[in-house]
Amino acid sequence: MATAIEVVTAHGAGADSHGGDDHSDHPPPSAGVNSRKMLMWLFLASDCMFFGTLIATYMTYRNRSIELQMPPYPNEIFDIPYTSVSAFVLLMSSLTMVLALSAIKRNDHRGLRVWISATALLGAIFVGGQFFEFTTFARDGLTLSSNIFGSSFYVLTGFHGAHVTIGVIWLLSLLFVSLRGGLSSEKAMDVELAGLYWHFVDIVWIVIFTLVYLVPYANPPEGGAEAAPEAMIQLMTLGQRLLATLPF
Repeated sequence: MATAIEVVTAHGAGADSHGGDDHSDHPPPSAGVNSRKMLMWLFLASDCMFFGTLIATYMTYRNRSIELQMPPYPNEIFDIPYTSVSAFVLLMSSLTMVLALSAIKRNDHRGLRVWISATALLGAIFVGGQFFEFTTFARDGLTLSSNIFGSSFYVLTGFHGAHVTIGVIWLLSLLFVSLRGGLSSEKAMDVELAGLYWHFVDIVWIVIFTLVYLVPYANPPEGGAEAAPEAMIQLMTLGQRLLATLPF
């Protein structure tokens, strides 16, 4: 009787020991994706839909002002060589961002600070160039309310410029933390997340630059100067009729 109890007890202890080893050798499964990186990808996906809506709106109305004979027109406003230089500057900032991430992974603090500073500087140059471009367009008569082309153009490129500005501020904050000794190779994820955002902004600009500046626009039909006042009169007449139908 005692022998049987000892055998059963020994068998139960062995099973418990095996179960404990199996639990320690096989931890709970994990997807292996950092939660912060996943959240960043989700944010970029939503931002991609946002820019997709703005780009689709611009492409829908890009020739509408030409059809309505409401200058200024894109062909008269755009300075393609100047904007090409700005696009090149922003694209080069993606390279410096990659070098900054590589430096932090090697625990190269000096390299990190140099390349983050270079990325922020290139981004600031792009934003400054965009501001100069906007002021030039405004002097030439293209404003947010001048025509449909102006409204859709400023909204699309303005929101992109705001994203670049946020990215520059983010990079400068990382530079400040690095100067305080708060960044190391263990915190490379902080730089990687900023890099994901920055590369997304650059990719969006490639699409915007191609569709807005490089794709040809329709040529204004002849006699546009005479047709423009007539189109404006028709729009004003339509507006007056709509106001007349209101109950107040």
